[in-house]
Amino acid sequence: MLMVQKFGGTSVAGVEAVRRAAGILASAVRSGAAVAAVLSAQGDTTDALLSTAAQYNPNPSPRELDMLLSTGEQASAALMAMTLEDMGLPVVSLTGWQAGMGTDAAHGAARLRRLSPGRVQRELEAGKIVLIAGFQGLSPQGDITTLGRGGSDTTAVAVAAALEADVCRIYTDVDGVFTADPRRVPAARRLPEIDVREMHTLASLGAQVLHERSVALAERFSVPLEVRSSFTDAPGTAVMPLPLPAGEGRLTAVTEHGGLATLAGTHLRAFPALGPRAKAALETAGIGVRSYLETDGRLSVQVEPDRGEEALRTLHRVFLEPGP
Repeated sequence: MLMVQKFGGTSVAGVEAVRRAAGILASAVRSGAAVAAVLSAQGDTTDALLSTAAQYNPNPSPRELDMLLSTGEQASAALMAMTLEDMGLPVVSLTGWQAGMGTDAAHGAARLRRLSPGRVQRELEAGKIVLIAGFQGLSPQGDITTLGRGGSDTTAVAVAAALEADVCRIYTDVDGVFTADPRRVPAARRLPEIDVREMHTLASLGAQVLHERSVALAERFSVPLEVRSSFTDAPGTAVMPLPLPAGEGRLTAVTEHGGLATLAGTHLRAFPALGPRAKAALETAGIGVRSYLETDGRLSVQVEPDRGEEALRTLHRVFLEPGP
């Protein structure tokens, strides 16, 4: 089995977190899997580097900023490699460009244009765990680039696609994908599986569990995705195509950003008068609705920004929580 794992910043924030993540990698290897892993920078490292840069130059060039920011993921990969070495496991850490990540020249928001995974494949065939610094690549001019926020997710899915991996597991600080952000909606439920198109909708609306570009890549190249927590043994959420019988609809989750609350699902027009029902539910809760827009994959309702949290919880309670 060939597996790609990705560990987000909170999953490698400090010695104990790194050791916990190393244990996950070691367990996969001992089960017989070949493993490549993509690492984000530790904790708030990227924000700290941005703050440091501002002390030297309030307006650094995008090229030099990418030179600086890419060091966060490199340090994370190297420290994980040292931890695995201490556990007696064969491992090698690679920068994005050593792993074959080629991008365009848009510093700070680069797009992957090619991936040459030969080095990664050779190291895997040699029996090593391959650790790849996420979020970064090399431009056609030979300069270091970064992919923007959430870029390590994109790196992981691209590596999984190039290697034709059996699964790509994204490890984070939540137990999977929920019907709403569980930090904002305590009644939110973990979804054992979610349709990849619905996940793309949620990611495009600001749901932070996966980056939008990574989900689009997974859909395009049929990469099996799983979202799991590196802190618990919860089974997580599988992201895959989930067909529905003709004529049926599915309401999956709700998200909110800046006063725009959105119900995401599939074949929403199968639900009679969904928009008016949502408007009525919000107005009954004392939340004024400025406008709403319904498509077959989402229902977006605009409320005053300071009422967004209430709108999120109201729509979740009315449409996604079991009845009495």
